[in-house]
Amino acid sequence: MKFSAISILALALISSAPAFAKAPTYSANITRTTHGIPHVTASNWRGIGYGVGYAYAQDNLCMLAEEFVTLAGERSLHFGPEETSIVGFEPLDNLSADIFFRSAMDLSKLRTDMLQTSQASQDLRLGYVFGYNRLLRDIGPNGVPIACRGKAWVRPITLDDMLRLGEKQALLAGSLALAPAVASAFHPEGVPLRASNSHITLPGDTEIGFGSNGWAFGAEHTSNGRGLLVGNPHFPWNGPSRFYQMHITIPGQIDVMGAGLGGSPMPQIGFNKDVAWTHTVTAASHFTLHELKLDPNDSTAYIVDGQSIKMGTKTISVPMPNGAPPVLRTLYTTRFGPMVESAQLGLAWNNERAFAIRDANAGNQRTLDTWLNINRARNVGEIRHAVETSLGIPWVNTIATDRHGNALLADVTAVPNLSAQKIQDCATPLSAQFAGRVTLLDGSRAACDWDIVAETPVAGLKPASEQAVIARRDYVANSNDSYWLTNPNAPYRELSPILGDYGTQRSLRTRSGLTEINRRLTGADGNPNPKIDQDSAKSMQFANKSLAAEMVLDEVLALCQGKEDLAAACDALGKWDRRFHVDSRGAYLFWAFWENAIPIRGKWAVPFDANDPINTPRDLVTTGETGDKILAALRAAVARLASE
Repeated sequence: MKFSAISILALALISSAPAFAKAPTYSANITRTTHGIPHVTASNWRGIGYGVGYAYAQDNLCMLAEEFVTLAGERSLHFGPEETSIVGFEPLDNLSADIFFRSAMDLSKLRTDMLQTSQASQDLRLGYVFGYNRLLRDIGPNGVPIACRGKAWVRPITLDDMLRLGEKQALLAGSLALAPAVASAFHPEGVPLRASNSHITLPGDTEIGFGSNGWAFGAEHTSNGRGLLVGNPHFPWNGPSRFYQMHITIPGQIDVMGAGLGGSPMPQIGFNKDVAWTHTVTAASHFTLHELKLDPNDSTAYIVDGQSIKMGTKTISVPMPNGAPPVLRTLYTTRFGPMVESAQLGLAWNNERAFAIRDANAGNQRTLDTWLNINRARNVGEIRHAVETSLGIPWVNTIATDRHGNALLADVTAVPNLSAQKIQDCATPLSAQFAGRVTLLDGSRAACDWDIVAETPVAGLKPASEQAVIARRDYVANSNDSYWLTNPNAPYRELSPILGDYGTQRSLRTRSGLTEINRRLTGADGNPNPKIDQDSAKSMQFANKSLAAEMVLDEVLALCQGKEDLAAACDALGKWDRRFHVDSRGAYLFWAFWENAIPIRGKWAVPFDANDPINTPRDLVTTGETGDKILAALRAAVARLASE
C-alpha cells in the first residue's frame, strides 16, 4: 500500500463578520493510499468538508468546475447556446439547460432553508467551498489541468454553488428529467397557441434510468452472526454522478469509509464500525403532473374550483458569448410548480389545457443532515430513524445491516402523499396514457392536491408510516423494482401506487439476484455450507452470470441449427461461458441479441404468475412467427457487431 499525505490549513476571511470576531480556521490532513483514495482526518466538520473539497478538486477540478458553470446557468456564455452536454443523465442543449437551472434554482429560498439545517451540515458545505478554493490557490493558473487551463469558467466557488449542486442532485429523479419541458414552457408574445394535441406520447420512463443492486444479510444467514452488505451501484463511470471513494475521520466522533457523488462532502454509501449501508434507485415517483383547465379568456390563467388564477411569471436572462445581448425568456408558474410543455411527451399548452409539475424534492435541504446521521449511526434502528424522521433521502432505497445481525430496507423518500383512491378519483381522461410512468392529476380541483398530514417535515409528503420499511434477521434485497419482493419469503403488503407497482412482473436483474441468493442459502450453488461470508458474497457478486442466457440460450442454439448465415454466431454463442467477464467471448453478441429480443411479445410459453414471480415468465417460444422474430433479433445483432 502506498501512502502520501498533506496537511492544509486556512484562516477564513468573512467580510461580513464584526472586526472583533474570531475568523474560523479550516484544517485537515489528507492521506492518499492505493488507487489514490483520500483519507481525510480533521478535528471538526468544517475540516472534513475542507479536506474532501480539496481532495476532490485535486482529482476532478475541470469536471466539477464545469458542473458549477452548468448549475449557475452559464453554459451558453462559455460554451455557446447550441452546443449540448449531459444534464443529469440526458443530453440537453446549453440554452435550455441555462433556462432550466436559472428558473429552478431559488437561491433566496435555498439560503434561508440552509439555516434550518444542523451546524454540522452547514460546516461541511462551507468547508468544501474553502477546500476547493484552497486547491485553486495552491496550484495557481498554471497548475490547472490542461483540459481547462486558462478557461474563464474555472473560478473560486461560493456557498451558492454548493446549494445549487445539492438541489440539482435532489431533482435528478424529478423535474430535472423534464428539464427540456420546463425550459420550453414559455408563451411567446404574438405567437398563436398550438392546436390541441389529442394523442399523448410518452416514450420511455421519465424517471432516471440508472439503478443498483443492494443485498443486506442478517444473523440468520451469515457465518459470524453479524450483518453483511453487498452494495453494487450502477451509476455512471464518468461525470459528476460518478461515485468518489473517500474515508473521513474525526477522532472520537466519526470514522466512515464509502463513496459519494461529485460535490458530496461525505460518503453517501459506506460503512463505519457498526453499520454498512447502500442505496438503490427506488421505484417510487417523486413528482406529479397536473393537468390545468385554462381560462377561456386568458391562456395564462387556470381554473381551480371555478375560480380563475393568474399564472405567475419569471423572466429568465441568459448571458450570451462574445458580447451578444442576453436571451430573455418568460416562464410561467402555478400553485403546483412550473409549467411544462413538450409536444414529444404529449404535454401541449393549447387553448383548453396545459400542464404543470410539482416535485417532492424541490428545496430538499434535508438530504445532507440525513446522510450525516446515517454516517453516525450505531445500528440499523438509528439509520431507520434518520430516514423516517427527515424524509430527506430524495430518490433511493436505503439498504443497511449492522454488527448485531439486523438487516433493513427502507423505501422511504420524499414522495407525494397520494393514496390509490385519490390517484383514481383525480385521474383525467389523459391519465391512463401516462400510467406506469407519471401520475397525472386533475389540476382544476383543489381536492386533487397532495394530502397534508401533521407528522411530515414538509407539507404534502407521504409520511414514513405509509411507506415500506422491512426489518429482518435473514435478508433484504432490491434491484430497483418496488418494495413488493424485498424478501420473497414474506412479500410486503400493497401500498399506494405512487410507491411503485405491486404484484407485477419483476426485472431479470431482480429475479437473478433473488435466484442467486436462494441458491446460496440452500447450498444449491455447489457450496455445501449455506452461510454467507465475505468470500461467498464476493463470489456471488463477481460471478457475472446471465439469467437471460440461462433461460433462453439453449433454445436459441437449437433454433439456429442449419441456418448457414448464423453459423458463426451460433458457434460463438455455443462456446460462450455464459458469463459477462471481460474475457467472455460471445457475451457482447448475446447482449446485442437480447436487447433486440426483449420487445418481442409472446416470447414466453409460461406467462408471469404473481404466485411464482421469481420463476415466471419462462420457456422461450421458438416456433412460428415468434421463432422467426427470435432469429431476426439474432441476425440484427450479428449485423450490429459487423458494423461496429
